[in-house]
Amino acid sequence: MRTKLRTGWNGFAVLALFLFATVPIYLFHDLPSINDLPEKINQPSIRITDRNGRLLYEILPVTGGRNAVLGIESLPQCVKDATIAVEDKNFYENPGVDFGGILRALWINLRGGETLSGGSTITQQVARTLLLSDEKSQRTIRRKLRETVLAWGLTRVYSKDEILALYLNQIYYGGLAYGIEAASQTYFGKPASDLLLPECALLAGLPQTPGVYDPFTNPDLAIERQHVVLDLMEKNGYITSSQKKDAENAPLSYNAEPYPIEAPHFIWMVKDQLDELFASGTLHAQQSLVVRTTLDLSMQNLAEEIVRRRIDGFKPGPGEINRNVNNAALVVIHPQTGEILTLVGSVDYFDSSIHGAINMAITPRQSGSAFKPVMYAAALDPHQPDPLTAASTLMDVPHTFTTRDGQPYQPVNYDGREHGFVSVRDSLASSLNVPAVLVLQKIGIENVISLAQKLGIQSLQDPGQYDLSLALGGGEMSLLELCGAYSAFADAGTYQEVVSILDVRDADGMMIYVPEKYPARQVVDPRVAWLISDILGDDQARSLGFGVNSVLKIDRTAAVKTGTTTNFHDNWTIGYTPDMLVGVWVGNSNYQAMHDVTGLTGAAPIWAEVMRTVLQGQPDEKFRQPPGMIRTEVCDLSGLLPTEACPHIKGEWFIEGTQPVTHDSYYELTSTGGLVLNIPVEAQAWARSQGYRLIDDSNPEANLTLIFPIDGTTFRITPDLDLSAQQIEVSLLTDSELAQATFFVDGIGMVTVPASPYQFWWKLSAGQHRFWAEGVTASGQVLKSNVVTITVLNE
Repeated sequence: MRTKLRTGWNGFAVLALFLFATVPIYLFHDLPSINDLPEKINQPSIRITDRNGRLLYEILPVTGGRNAVLGIESLPQCVKDATIAVEDKNFYENPGVDFGGILRALWINLRGGETLSGGSTITQQVARTLLLSDEKSQRTIRRKLRETVLAWGLTRVYSKDEILALYLNQIYYGGLAYGIEAASQTYFGKPASDLLLPECALLAGLPQTPGVYDPFTNPDLAIERQHVVLDLMEKNGYITSSQKKDAENAPLSYNAEPYPIEAPHFIWMVKDQLDELFASGTLHAQQSLVVRTTLDLSMQNLAEEIVRRRIDGFKPGPGEINRNVNNAALVVIHPQTGEILTLVGSVDYFDSSIHGAINMAITPRQSGSAFKPVMYAAALDPHQPDPLTAASTLMDVPHTFTTRDGQPYQPVNYDGREHGFVSVRDSLASSLNVPAVLVLQKIGIENVISLAQKLGIQSLQDPGQYDLSLALGGGEMSLLELCGAYSAFADAGTYQEVVSILDVRDADGMMIYVPEKYPARQVVDPRVAWLISDILGDDQARSLGFGVNSVLKIDRTAAVKTGTTTNFHDNWTIGYTPDMLVGVWVGNSNYQAMHDVTGLTGAAPIWAEVMRTVLQGQPDEKFRQPPGMIRTEVCDLSGLLPTEACPHIKGEWFIEGTQPVTHDSYYELTSTGGLVLNIPVEAQAWARSQGYRLIDDSNPEANLTLIFPIDGTTFRITPDLDLSAQQIEVSLLTDSELAQATFFVDGIGMVTVPASPYQFWWKLSAGQHRFWAEGVTASGQVLKSNVVTITVLNE
């Protein structure tokens, strides 16, 4: 009997020894090290905001969700109090483990036959979440003991405040939000530092079962849980009964857009820059980053709405022609800083039918006449030999040029007409093609491309790739590049690289990175920049091409240029004030041609509406004229100093030192006092077609010529001006002394003028109108001028 008893005790001892040796191994042989904790925390997400801190998009890590780490001092007190009250009321007293709670849980679990209840402290939850993440779903005594040991170890390494910060920064709150900052932004659209007591209580109640208490899907259960938290906060002395009651009755305003994706094309541009900063080691992916961009979200939303509505307006109605206009892009830049305030890459990023994901703001396309200001800026540079001036005469008559490969090139104007002698001012403002090619031929393709590159247009490279069609926008460039170049004209010739990131901070608001600010470079002479702006803002100068009071004339000083490419594949409008630049591209991403849609009818209405809207209520800023400009009177046909024979004199601005010093030789007086033209032979056919008398003409008869308005011109009546102020000059040219001249409009005699100058002002009236004049010489001979037909439209 004793032998059997001894044998039994020996077996029990062996079993006990075996268990004593193996159970700890079973429980703890693969227990993670406390030192592994830093490697286990969630990778932070990256918040991209507009310039005012409004969320545009949050870049989530490959695993996990939203997360931003706050320092313990940045965590709101009400969140700390609510969390401790509901999760671990003895947090600051216990050693990381609530042994009483564990024993109660074991008793309940044993009675239930399985692990049914928790009893975990905040420290245990940190251990389970970060160090035992693979075992979180296991509801076993083994896991409970393992997290208990780890929790006890955490209290040996970390302070209570550090452990609480780990919990509040890493615990899951539902809605892809890890940590209180991410939860606050997700559910309430505000930083955690701005949370109020009712919001703190609601968020503190979520980690127990986030899916059940999600306020977006189960708002009633979320409020019930909030009340439980508030009860516990009162019970544990964190708030008074009155505070609890006020918090329970306070309405909650949830975030209407918890997962925004605003300005998606702009966001991916910023993300590409961040990838470069990560690759260079400037920024680190383990940091909580808030990237504040240059974008103005309010302006972005406004621009997107205008672009979408205007492009929708091209959709044909029953029986209407399909213009095939499906896409557009828009950029707004602050010229002095280069900051991108708005970037619309397409009408709809998510519309695959228009290839909406392609960012047309940075996709190179042919620019049409929108490139001309860069070319004219090179031609007006006073530092080169024989520079052009705004008054320089260009002959808009048929020309045949030879390209680099020896082929003939015959440019024509958009309206198919020739306009004879035109000034640089009128040529650029009215976007005449033949004069533009003459300018490029004079200054050279290499010089133009060199200036374009200095202005940030890097899409243009080897000059040998281009011919004279570059004058009409034959080179490809992006809207953003061209807008950057135009910004130099708005800012007195200084070029500032476009920027999209203002700064990067951590979640606590500490500055981490500010992009290096490259100094602005003086690329264009300030006087040239002012001249370009003055020309592009001259409504009268662009009347040849667009009529007066077109959509390009807005309610303030603004310089603007359009562009339309061959076969209507692209059209552009870029314009600016001294402190705002807006550029628009309209077309199709797949290069399909539009049908009879120009820069004036496609892009310009978008440009004008955006400019008017974003500048509404702001004062009209004029382009500040730099020193070194003088105004001189010149003869209109030649741009040289007037003689007594010159019938029309105008004032023009010159860069000091470029003003004419020779007199006009185009107009000559005959021995009888008549007026004839002595002009180059290539312009003589045009002159005769316009009724001018040439010096070598054998016809001695006197003649009359209406020189303004120009035949075929279209004018527009704008509602922005009083009708009485909307008048055009009607001018008569004669080579004889007249006793009188009578002007007729639509067969009705309007006014009789007894002496030179023979002109009068006619108030615009909608419709098509015919003008001519009849003169009576001193001998009684009656002469009749050419007939001019114009069209006047209501805007």
